[in-house]
Amino acid sequence: MPNNEAPEYFNLRPEVEMQYGYTHAVKIGNDIKISGAVSMDENGNPTAIGDLEQQMKNCYSDLEKVLEHYNCSFDNVVVENIFTTDMAGFLNIAGYRTEIYKKQFPTGTWLEVKGLALPEFMIEIELEAYCPE
Repeated sequence: MPNNEAPEYFNLRPEVEMQYGYTHAVKIGNDIKISGAVSMDENGNPTAIGDLEQQMKNCYSDLEKVLEHYNCSFDNVVVENIFTTDMAGFLNIAGYRTEIYKKQFPTGTWLEVKGLALPEFMIEIELEAYCPE
């Protein structure tokens, strides 16, 4: 396996990720897989409880930090999957995504789910990005 094909792992909140059993992102070659981001503080506690729009913005803020770790941006995102407990509410605020994706929207899926990891979470956003070196 060429050196640039070795997985490069990144933990945004190492202690929280260890507790829940996941890694926030893995880069292999030019491809980055990013675990779903939720609205949480540095200790893993839910934030913006009851505020779907602010939770969405908090997700994108964390996702931006992960992308920046790999010297990428939302322009490099090729897949965006959104899971929400309130699809009608999400559709009302989905226009915010034009602030995130200024060139082109990625592929993706939007799913309404019964629940997420903690009951306070209303939205989770996962990404895949392609970042040429």
